[in-house]
Amino acid sequence: MDLLEFQAKELLNRFGIATPVGRIAETPHEASRAANRLSAERFAIKVQVRAGERRAAGGIRFAASPAGVAATCESLLGRNFTTAQTTKTGEFVRWILVEEAIDSARELYAAIVVNRDLGQLFLLLSRAGGDGIEQRAKSETDLIQRIPLLLEDGTAVGNYASAVGDLGLPESAQTAVIETIQKMARLAVELDALQVEINPLAIRKDGSTIALDAKLSLDDNALMRHPALAALSQAFEAEQADPSEQDAEDHRINYVGLDGETGVIANGAGLALTTLDLIADGGGKAANFMDIRTTASSLDIAYGTRLILENTHARSILVNVHGGGMQRCDTIAEGIAVAMRGASRRLPIITRLAGNNAVFARKRLIDAGLDVVFTETMEEAAQKAIAASRASKR
Repeated sequence: MDLLEFQAKELLNRFGIATPVGRIAETPHEASRAANRLSAERFAIKVQVRAGERRAAGGIRFAASPAGVAATCESLLGRNFTTAQTTKTGEFVRWILVEEAIDSARELYAAIVVNRDLGQLFLLLSRAGGDGIEQRAKSETDLIQRIPLLLEDGTAVGNYASAVGDLGLPESAQTAVIETIQKMARLAVELDALQVEINPLAIRKDGSTIALDAKLSLDDNALMRHPALAALSQAFEAEQADPSEQDAEDHRINYVGLDGETGVIANGAGLALTTLDLIADGGGKAANFMDIRTTASSLDIAYGTRLILENTHARSILVNVHGGGMQRCDTIAEGIAVAMRGASRRLPIITRLAGNNAVFARKRLIDAGLDVVFTETMEEAAQKAIAASRASKR
């Protein structure tokens, strides 16, 4: 489970790691009120999404007044935000973190991570913090130190002093940094975290440290040991769900938007995943994942089809359906026809229908006057759907 910044900072605070004073806001008015209560000379305004590279994408901004904070939030809240680490559709911004802006004398990078191949904790430490450190590390091989940590009686121990000593910090700052990374290691062990990252870890003029940004990833398989975090996970997923995906859930459809050109309608998670694999194997990209549940009605299916039609990246629709006792092919065909009847745009439809009422389903689609290509195999359907997507982009 990847936490949002404000959630990660709450846990850092619990373990004695300082963070800027801040408040979360869901509306520009709430953001303005938060800024007034902070009484800072300058404010940092941060979109709350799980992806990194926020500052480079305009998701971290600064303002000198509560009115400026409100105006900035107006342009960020309630929209999808994209960075180099998100899909083309981005992440929905439900919250903004309003913080006091911090002046720092120096900024570092620090992280405690689990090396899954070795099953061991490592300290990652760098003299240079901030955005783009992953890219810089590719050309500067010594930019990030990697220090192995050992667990002794439930405590992560390692040569912290030596690692921090290589950063060239004043003695008072060295002590503060060592204490901070030891607290990070304790958090990682006690909460079963896969990653505890502070970037940047700021050093103030008095030598104290403060976490300006934080990423925290918890091991989902260990949440049974942390009931409060498990509850947070459930609430978080519900709050962060894309509205259209949540609505699709209410219509008995498992739907996830992707960034490709070929829309997918399938019944059964296994069949849907196979369909996505066939599209990828053919050199195409899926516009979505869709699994129609057996209890979905034709109107539910119509809703799911409209989601694909509303995706401006989608250029064709691949229907891969195997009718069973509870979900017949003609029910799905009827839902597609209903969606197309009132749609402002139409896409070529390539179908592979098999099983219960497959022949009748073909007739329903033909009678609806749709642009449909019928195929006998999944492989052929995928190839023709990819070709149709490419043709419509010309």
